[in-house]
Amino acid sequence: MTVDDSPDTPPPVRSRRRPTGEPGRQDWKSWPHYDAAGSGFRGYWYPVTWSSRITGDPLPFTICGEKITLIRDNGTAYALHNRCPHRGVPLSEGNQQFPGTVSCPYHGWTFDLPTGKLAAVITDGPGCRLTGKVSVRTYPVEERLGMVWVYIPLADEEPHPIDSQLPEELVSNAFVMGGRIDPRSGNWRFACENGFDEGHAKYLHRTALWRLFKPMPTWNITRIVPKGRWIFRVQDEVYWEADFPGVGRWTNKRWWKAQPPKETFNIGNTGKPDKVNPTIEAQEFPGFASLSMPGVLRIAYPNFIHYEFYVPVDQDNHRYVGVMVNFTEGWDTLRFYAKYLGAIRWLFHGQFSGQDAWMVDITDAPPEKLYRPDISLTAWRNLSEEEYGKKLAGTGTEEKEA
Repeated sequence: MTVDDSPDTPPPVRSRRRPTGEPGRQDWKSWPHYDAAGSGFRGYWYPVTWSSRITGDPLPFTICGEKITLIRDNGTAYALHNRCPHRGVPLSEGNQQFPGTVSCPYHGWTFDLPTGKLAAVITDGPGCRLTGKVSVRTYPVEERLGMVWVYIPLADEEPHPIDSQLPEELVSNAFVMGGRIDPRSGNWRFACENGFDEGHAKYLHRTALWRLFKPMPTWNITRIVPKGRWIFRVQDEVYWEADFPGVGRWTNKRWWKAQPPKETFNIGNTGKPDKVNPTIEAQEFPGFASLSMPGVLRIAYPNFIHYEFYVPVDQDNHRYVGVMVNFTEGWDTLRFYAKYLGAIRWLFHGQFSGQDAWMVDITDAPPEKLYRPDISLTAWRNLSEEEYGKKLAGTGTEEKEA
């Protein structure tokens, strides 16, 4: 496991002015739930940071606009609302004075970690009448994939099992993984749409070192196929070069790159593989790119799968969680770590992913003028609208949230 992570340090908020009177989509009113989800969809588990970073010293994080503090006690991680109700001081500035608690640094208000109830007030003595009558909100916490996950509720509902939200193949198979978590500017929806966007990889990433020796198509004919809770991009036709009338010929082919295949392919995005890992092959993915709520991207390659989790912070910031998984055991795990730490971490989760971060940071939509490949974006918005509508109805918060 590699660690690239830090508590939230939001950059300055940028002003977004919307021009009017232009052609194209001026807003996202066709997807009201999605439009209202600038700070994320509530009612889901979100990965926050690597488990190794959470110790007895509390750390501050923001998820879906909720300010929380994470702290570990006796091996268990806890999440509390990051505000002492006395004078509003962040509990993340405090520490542990007693086992199973966290104390505010200002006046020693001390809160029980499992329940959030006020357990003692150091500066008011043992007989403080507020003890047990004041509390801070707590959040459900789980640890999976080497990360701490926090559930952000819609109302006061019990969280669904976290394993039901994870990619199915990660629940039932042995694997080894590496990844990085980065605080990034830009709205989480831009990051999610960028990940599933069909067109950008062919052009934006043409200069990525990860693609130095690998060909990329110029354009595709693609359709969206639902399967379970996921939607998949399925490639029906792949074109490696094209003549554009009145402009000229454009191609991603280069003499030093591998020659592209003639067949259409749907595992990996640079060509038809000779061999596919048995675990990946057993999943029977219709296409190599898939997306599910609340913003989980899966890119299936012949020998590994790349996942991205887009964690909302607020309207202008998100946390990027990118992990690469190999379904292997034993001595092969050492080979994976050597390759990941020596190259993949820098080329894939570094420069390649950095190009995406650049675009997410400067994207300013709506208004927008969509084109044919943007069926991937509208399919995702439709999925999120439908699934979140069901969630709202199931918790009785439809009218409140809509």
